[in-house]
Amino acid sequence: MPRKHITVEPRRERGWAVQKDGTERASRNFDRTSDAAARGRAQPKREGAELVVKGTDGGIQRRDSHGTDDPSKRR
Repeated sequence: MPRKHITVEPRRERGWAVQKDGTERASRNFDRTSDAAARGRAQPKREGAELVVKGTDGGIQRRDSHGTDDPSKRR
């Protein structure tokens, strides 16, 4: 089963958004990426999901896993 993601990503008019996979809208918007990432960290811990933080170019800057990591896929 694919892992759920909570994503922190830039938005053109609203700064930084925290959004869960499968939803149409962000749960919250922030002016700073650090504030959005701080807010975004709590949700994956509760849900056993992965936090994905994207940069201004849309590329992934950081991933934080929480919950059920597959030990066979660890480095």
